[in-house]
Amino acid sequence: MADNEGFMPEKQKNFVLPDNRFILLGASNLTLSLRLVIHLMQQQLGAPSEIVAAVGHGRAYGTPSRMLMRGLPSIADCGLWHRLAETESCPSYALLTDIGNDILYESPPEQLLRAVAWCISRLQRQPVQIVATNLPLRSIERLSEGRYLIFRNLFYPFCKLSLVETARRARIVHEGLLDMAASMHFKLYEQDPVWFGLDGIHANYWQRKAYYRDMLAQFPVPDRISTSRQQAHSLTWQQRPTVASKTVFGRTINCPQPSGRLSDGSPVATY
Repeated sequence: MADNEGFMPEKQKNFVLPDNRFILLGASNLTLSLRLVIHLMQQQLGAPSEIVAAVGHGRAYGTPSRMLMRGLPSIADCGLWHRLAETESCPSYALLTDIGNDILYESPPEQLLRAVAWCISRLQRQPVQIVATNLPLRSIERLSEGRYLIFRNLFYPFCKLSLVETARRARIVHEGLLDMAASMHFKLYEQDPVWFGLDGIHANYWQRKAYYRDMLAQFPVPDRISTSRQQAHSLTWQQRPTVASKTVFGRTINCPQPSGRLSDGSPVATY
């Protein structure tokens, strides 16, 4: 897998020294709730933090993605891995979620599973606690043909997979992730259909906090977290992050990282 460059601008080297590192990989759900997820993780695991994320609407693990006129590299082929290889080890927590968009880009399930396994193996080169979410299979299987086609044609207009074929591929990935978690020794979170809306894969907006609290409870709580290090107040953006590399109407746009900063001084790099 190739890596794109990501560098820390000189003016941003005054960020606070973090207590830990959060590595966040995902698509629409994580993108919409990025600040909330960081806040909940800090409440549980300590703060301030260095945040390194690969997110974006429609993001896929093993294939480049496109949403409207914006393109992003695959999560397995972005600059996040180069950045992690350059940084010193510290207590790290990785969340891999929103797995499954590759299916609607018509990628074979085996390709998606290889990409996720590659990400896990790279993460395990350093001391890290890993939680991944499995596909919300029961929620997907409850979709009606009409709802599926509306969702597919709206967000993935080039996809021609039927609901039956999409569900079949989702089952393969679901079972593959179960086997992967057992062999690679990471925690796999099974998602309850109660969290999801009409399209079967996006969490209900009003349930986001409870949804992520339940998910993040899979991380082991450190033995000692001082009260002063916990994030008790709500986080706000001092500067919203911008992805390191994307294409817009075919033109590549790069942004040095970290590009974002939270109100507690935590730097946020997005790839």
